[in-house]
Amino acid sequence: MNKSVESQVEVESTLGSLPVTENERLWGFWDFTWLNVSLAIATWAFLIGGATALMVGFTEGVAALLIGNTIGGAIMLLGGPIMTQRYGIEHFTLLRSVLGKVGVGIMVFVVVLLVGVGWHSILGLMVGRAFVQVSNQAFGTSHDLNGAVVSAVAILSLFVAWMVVSRGPKLIGRLNRFIAPGLVIITVLMIVMLFSHTTLEQLSAAPALAPFEDPRLNFAMAIEFNVGAAIAWWQTIGSFGRLTKTPRTSIWGAYIGLLFGSMIAGTVGLAAALALGEADPPAWMVPLGGPVIGVLVLAFVAFANITSVASAAYPTVLALKQAGGRALERIRWPVITGAYILLTMILALFPALMVEKFQLFVTLSGGVLASVCGVIAADYLVLRRQVIEIPELFRPAGRGAYGFHGGVNLGALLAMIAGIFVFMYLYNPITLATREPFAAVTASVPAVLVAGLVHLVAAHLLYRRRGLGGYRAKDMFAIAAADKKNEGANI
Repeated sequence: MNKSVESQVEVESTLGSLPVTENERLWGFWDFTWLNVSLAIATWAFLIGGATALMVGFTEGVAALLIGNTIGGAIMLLGGPIMTQRYGIEHFTLLRSVLGKVGVGIMVFVVVLLVGVGWHSILGLMVGRAFVQVSNQAFGTSHDLNGAVVSAVAILSLFVAWMVVSRGPKLIGRLNRFIAPGLVIITVLMIVMLFSHTTLEQLSAAPALAPFEDPRLNFAMAIEFNVGAAIAWWQTIGSFGRLTKTPRTSIWGAYIGLLFGSMIAGTVGLAAALALGEADPPAWMVPLGGPVIGVLVLAFVAFANITSVASAAYPTVLALKQAGGRALERIRWPVITGAYILLTMILALFPALMVEKFQLFVTLSGGVLASVCGVIAADYLVLRRQVIEIPELFRPAGRGAYGFHGGVNLGALLAMIAGIFVFMYLYNPITLATREPFAAVTASVPAVLVAGLVHLVAAHLLYRRRGLGGYRAKDMFAIAAADKKNEGANI
């Protein structure tokens, strides 16, 4: 194979639908762990910690961060990198075996696009708010935290993020090798500065900023909020998993990196919010660190947000490219990433709306994605036992093993709706209405279980018992391993 063809194959593997080979996998354990640390320690992690402080105090807040990220991270892993690492195929291409080709398109353009654009516009706005804080503190300006300057800087930062993501995952990985250690150092520095302003006893005694009357309900809401924040990594880590070198790297690199990064940054955000009475990170970073160190810290975190947008936008755009069929497959990577970033720029024109509704957005999207992960885990781990027929993924919609009903797995769709219904029944984040079981079991865990159980029943009734859906496929990996073993024995 000549170099030109090799280059085209590599591009199609990392930016298209072809499986990546062993040599094309980019990240070992430490590379992938640092990538996830840098993703987690962004302004949104500090913001999540600050939002947690609205509901609970320091001790309960740390517990909510730990419990929420532990549960949410486990749910996210069950629905993503386990399958993409094994097959080396883009996340949403593999999900054709679960949802059908048309079903994947519906989910991508209804759920994934909205969640991705929302998260990434918020990250861009955090850069804009950081710039305004630096300007107001260092130069005596009086820019509004929800004004035009914030939007302008956010749009500029999103443009820079496009310049990074348009060059693919290799540049993202190289940048994160430097960004992640710097973020850890800065976060530790912020902890030191925080405890120069307060003590652990004072933090433990500080009340929540805006709690409800029922302490038990406050704690449950704080946990659910953090579960949703952790599950939100699903589409990012699911796609990145295929670029890791081993299954352990994919699972533990993601779990350890995200849990560590989220916990350390979230705890700093929680403590700072309680100590200074302000949940918004740009509002407390400069008062906490002083006019020099605080400005430098804020500037570095703002830059890290740009790399976080680039890292998280890569799998989202890849999903859109795969789900869009031939129309989007023909569009060059820089163009389609540019179109996606343009959507985030449009939302960045509404800073007050996006930041004020952050908690609602995180919790609601977490409930939807929890149901999705429940369906995927039930289908891939229980029904298929990790066996997928690769050629069948690329057949036209409605045909082949994964044709289902016109390209849509109706059982999976029903299961997702059931999971979302259970979530909203137990906890409606729009009205904040809750049912009694919520305080004991949250809403995401029941949503995962119900979605998974409904899918097991529906898939059996609609497809499996009739020999449809590709549920009786042979494990080609096991067959190849057995053949290799027999060849060795015959030598």
